[in-house]
Amino acid sequence: MTDSVKRAAETPEEPMPFAELGMKQDEYDRVKEILGRRPTGSELAIYSVMWSEHCSYKSSKVHLKQFASKAPKSEALLVGMGENAGVVDIGDGWAATFKIESHNHPSYVEPHQGAATGVGGIVRDIMSMGARPIAVMDALRFGAADAVDTRRVLPGVVEGISSYGNCLGLPNIGGEVAFDPCYLGNPLVNALCVGLLRKDQIKLATAPGPGNKVVLFGASTGPDGIGGASVLASATFEDESHAKRPAVQVGDPFMEKLLIECCLELYAADVVVGIQDLGAAGVSCATTELAAKGTGGMRVDLNLVPLRDPSLRPEEILMSESQERMMAVVRPDDIPAFMAICQKWDVPATVIGEVTDTGRLVMTWDGEVIVDIPPGTAADEGPVYERPYHEPSGQAALNADTPDRLERPADLRATLLQLLGSPNLASKEWVTSQYDRYVRSNTVLAQPADAGMLRISEAIEGAEPTTRGIALSTDGNGRYARLDPYAGAQLALAEAYRNVAVTGAKPLAVTNCLNFGSPEDPEVMWQFAEAVRGLADACRTLGVPVTGGNVSFYNQTGSTAIHPTPVVGVLGVIEDVARRVPTGFTAEGLKVVLLGETHEEFGGSEWAHVVHRHLGGLPPQADLEAEQALGTVLVEAARRGLLEGSHDLSDGGLAVALAESCLARGIGASVALSGEAFTDLFSESAARALVTVRPEAHEEFASLCARHEVPCYGLGTTGGTSLVVEGVFEVPVEELRETHSAALPALFN
Repeated sequence: MTDSVKRAAETPEEPMPFAELGMKQDEYDRVKEILGRRPTGSELAIYSVMWSEHCSYKSSKVHLKQFASKAPKSEALLVGMGENAGVVDIGDGWAATFKIESHNHPSYVEPHQGAATGVGGIVRDIMSMGARPIAVMDALRFGAADAVDTRRVLPGVVEGISSYGNCLGLPNIGGEVAFDPCYLGNPLVNALCVGLLRKDQIKLATAPGPGNKVVLFGASTGPDGIGGASVLASATFEDESHAKRPAVQVGDPFMEKLLIECCLELYAADVVVGIQDLGAAGVSCATTELAAKGTGGMRVDLNLVPLRDPSLRPEEILMSESQERMMAVVRPDDIPAFMAICQKWDVPATVIGEVTDTGRLVMTWDGEVIVDIPPGTAADEGPVYERPYHEPSGQAALNADTPDRLERPADLRATLLQLLGSPNLASKEWVTSQYDRYVRSNTVLAQPADAGMLRISEAIEGAEPTTRGIALSTDGNGRYARLDPYAGAQLALAEAYRNVAVTGAKPLAVTNCLNFGSPEDPEVMWQFAEAVRGLADACRTLGVPVTGGNVSFYNQTGSTAIHPTPVVGVLGVIEDVARRVPTGFTAEGLKVVLLGETHEEFGGSEWAHVVHRHLGGLPPQADLEAEQALGTVLVEAARRGLLEGSHDLSDGGLAVALAESCLARGIGASVALSGEAFTDLFSESAARALVTVRPEAHEEFASLCARHEVPCYGLGTTGGTSLVVEGVFEVPVEELRETHSAALPALFN
């Protein structure tokens, strides 16, 4: 030991600012135990960011293990949890990699850059698997739509997502925008990216081979984003959060675009042994994780890190989360070729160290050793907490406060229009029109379709032709999860699964972003534990494994937490994109068919929320066997060409699904109900879909439903210029459109 490390050993009582970096006393004591001395300032920087909640999952690990222990067998799963993103086999030699992550707190502090760099970060996760990113999605939650701060945050977030994604040339093919007062002061910005690669060309975050070189390439390192995601997302929000703007990263999508093309050419040239993107925790994360997963050692000279600000100290370099940076492990003989490719794409690249077999991560600065640690202790051996948890004290009273006491409306026509014009159910065109949905020309379905869908035959230049495609959906409902987090998580998965299935794609795999309040609150921790248990159980039943994702804790302001909000993304595969099923009514004279059973289920419903501002009771039952049977019917019917259109039933129930189906192409319908009108129209029972079938195909379709025991009810016929519910109401399609399209422009223009 020499220099800073030696001085640290000789001055054990020197105070260190561990608390200021978000580290607890017992965690700091453990670092000293690991090292056998106090840490240097640079070592403390590494441990503080790597052991942060955002990077280490220290409060969630004990629960997340269920995703592995309960995982269904899946031959399609090529890479699961633990890597930068999951990878699944989608056939014909192709693989898809996808993941969703949060950028919640940064997006409140600085909406544009927070959201933009959320997109940039998830795109680099996909790049680091060896894939070409081909599309993005986003799941957004904001406070009340008419709140003053929502008018500050939402436009900035949407602008950040659109500007970064559009500049990258990546289509934004779907997602969600929802509003609830609980998200005021703590919006949720969850970004998803999907990429494509050959299944035998997967790259991993590992640093094998002593003597191999460590190359940092991409943008230079600056003071922006120091502790951004790792620290900012690992504490509760207070009123002074606006003062944390310097902790928010600043994105450069044009550099990222160059980085994408550069990485793909590096992979094609086979000059990359291992690779890691620099996201949360920056150089600290990349070096510790690569070394820990390789031959165990690495030596790095921090003086060689290209700096945008030459005044940065080593601790700041290690904690900086400047964007558009990657770290690669390269064989010495391949360095000239690696550098030549980087130069071709105007991507700066610098050798900053080499792989060793010492089992130590050693870093120097101005000739001094400032870091000498076992890398696995920072990357993999952080604290693991079994946080106490118990059911919230008011949970029983909340569940007992059922919507039964709420007055049911006499005017169902007015109720439909009220729901259809409410911010959560209104058209999101004001948002989605700012995103390029069709760049690269491979998008075959995009919002407002139930799921986005991409053809893959032309997604990568020179690829062998294939008819295959992939479909993606994200879903979640915080009100359901507040009423019952176990069922709420299952309902989020069920809806995303159903949204993929209604397009004709077979659901294959899951990613998730689990957004909750403080894990130090036992009531929040109960919500989290129940949601994870519910999601793991549902994945096992539906046969779709969790490939990875993100936990976002501390989503609260002071002591007020958001609703527990598990957001679930599902990826599916369709053998022939020409067989995809579009959303809504596609022609006149088609039979309108309701699939699934309807029950009196209004807990957490849009009707209760919009009309009565009520939250209580229990959410709809999550019938996973019925969901699976429905999915099987939808996928098989699409393969046979039996369906002309489809739409899942979820928020707002059958009434809203009928209205949205009419609005898809301006085609009306006349339907008749068989039960009590209010329940039939506004219940939010799960495992249901609305489909249209040619009259001559109806018998074959009904037989398919019967074989899989999926209830099948003929409601009526498409046609005309109005939505007619016989004996109940009639609404012209144009009136539906005016109501549906007016809400968000009136609020945000």
